[in-house]
Amino acid sequence: MSDKEERNLATAASLCRAWNAHDPEAFAGYFADDGVWLLARGGSPDGFTVRGKSAIRDMYRHYCDSIPDIHCEVRCHWANGEDRACSEWHITGTMANGEKLDWLGLDLWQFNAEGKVVRCDAYYKSEGNLSGADED
Repeated sequence: MSDKEERNLATAASLCRAWNAHDPEAFAGYFADDGVWLLARGGSPDGFTVRGKSAIRDMYRHYCDSIPDIHCEVRCHWANGEDRACSEWHITGTMANGEKLDWLGLDLWQFNAEGKVVRCDAYYKSEGNLSGADED
């Protein structure tokens, strides 16, 4: 494994620790100033796009305020070349309205030459089924 791949895996692990510490400043600090966070849900197939370090910090603060017990259990991280990594995770928490979150997902990370995140693309699965789909 290259030094850059090891650095990227360490950054992904540190991001997840900042997430679990509910530390928006630390979480956003791993992103480039012009970094992009593509949330899994939103008004387009790309999800909701959060642009820039300060907007990323504010969005994560919103998660912490809305889901005070949010927790990310990392299942694994892996590198894909010198500028990409992936984190597979299980997120749980309770929203203010009492709704329980139970998401299985992953983040696709892209890094710049300095090791800052320039793009995080999030995907997840949650309970529910498509209308008319059979459940097993």
